[in-house]
Amino acid sequence: MHRYNTKIMAAMSKTPPNDDAELTAQRELRHLTDTIQVMRDELEDMRATNAQAIQDAISDSRDEVRQLKDTAQALRDEMDKIRADNDAAVQEAIAANHGEIVILRETAQALRDEMDNLVFERNEAVQAAIAEGNAEILQLKATAQALRDELELARFEKDEEVQKAVSQANSEIAELKETAGTLRDELETVTGRYENRIQDLQRDHRDENKHLHETISELRDMLEKRPETA
Repeated sequence: MHRYNTKIMAAMSKTPPNDDAELTAQRELRHLTDTIQVMRDELEDMRATNAQAIQDAISDSRDEVRQLKDTAQALRDEMDKIRADNDAAVQEAIAANHGEIVILRETAQALRDEMDNLVFERNEAVQAAIAEGNAEILQLKATAQALRDELELARFEKDEEVQKAVSQANSEIAELKETAGTLRDELETVTGRYENRIQDLQRDHRDENKHLHETISELRDMLEKRPETA
């Protein structure tokens, strides 16, 4: 606005004092016309500059929105990959647990067979060693009990390993879910930040238009008061 006032005063200062009222009026009219033209040129420049600034702001906003969409898509892809990896890990854990269960069953069956053989052999030994006394019979019974205890211990250890594998898989699933929630929160934060920036650009645009209208109104008031001063 100061630049406009300077040009107006410069144009007005070119009007020399003259006793001839008509000549003075013509000069005054010519100076006013030049002043109006200068104001129109400046107003056109401001409009062009303002329009370009608005276009640049809109372009920047579109670029940011597009980047935000790309980021959201990348996060979705990453989350899908995490889900796929998680599902694969769960399936692998289930397969591993299933394999361990099969091995455990085979081991148990082998122990049963071995026990059956031992019982059979023991019976034969008992029949063959009846004459040798009850001491050897008690020893065979102790051996059988030890085998039973070892079998139960093996079963317990295998069951504990299966439970541990399942618990670990559940912990990994919970951790992946927490990571997905964190990514979702970050996406919402970024979205809010860019929406606020777009609103700031729109508010600046409205303020600039308001300032331009106020400047035009002040210039009009000065033009309307000029003849009264002359």
